[in-house]
Amino acid sequence: MPRYFIEVAYMGTRYSGFQVQLNANTIQAEVARALKIFFGKEFELTGSSRTDAGVHAVQNFFHFDTGTEISSKAVYSLNAILPYDIVVKNIVEVKPEAHCRFNAISRTYHYHITRFKNPFCFGRAYYYPFKANINLLQELATAITTFNNFTSFSKKKTQVKTFNCTIEYSRWIFEDNNWRYEIKGDRFLRGMVKGLVGTMLKLSKHNKTIADLADIFEKQNPSAADFSVASDGLFLMSVEFKESIFHNLV
Repeated sequence: MPRYFIEVAYMGTRYSGFQVQLNANTIQAEVARALKIFFGKEFELTGSSRTDAGVHAVQNFFHFDTGTEISSKAVYSLNAILPYDIVVKNIVEVKPEAHCRFNAISRTYHYHITRFKNPFCFGRAYYYPFKANINLLQELATAITTFNNFTSFSKKKTQVKTFNCTIEYSRWIFEDNNWRYEIKGDRFLRGMVKGLVGTMLKLSKHNKTIADLADIFEKQNPSAADFSVASDGLFLMSVEFKESIFHNLV
């Protein structure tokens, strides 16, 4: 049976996360509902990156199997059914063994901060008017690439086989009153990016050092990190796969 990747983007403000949950509205629930309305049948969706409540995505994926023919008009029709804050960007046929979660080779996240109250950033950036040492923030971001065990930056009771992640780059971009933290890695744990951002801001505010960051990593305890920053500023920017898993675009 053919397998398809469905590429989506969304504002996560109104949703309880990406993956389906009981008694909560999620991105997966809305996409599954739209598919059922358009095709008249249930689709079993498997998600790629499980963004938390309030987190946004410029690119994320589901995969599903179906013997139903998927034509080019499906994208337009699904978008007509979906709410305003979710969009289907594409539907791509892949090889039958392709998996949108396990075959992802990297993910990129951005975290946006506004230094001044700005109504046009509401829901899209974290308002942080406090003092911060930008040189230290950059040093801390660079140091993050030297660590592998991110237990301290994973929410408690996260069920994974390993807390090891390989970070390709970690950096801050400072543009006047708009700051952006960018990070790319092979995998991410629940709450990891927010934990990193919150911890860096806290260390910077109190003029700590890279040694203090290393101590948090070494403790391997989420209680040592700071997860207090809001979800508003977090965007999953992209999920990358090897081209070999794809067939032709639909």
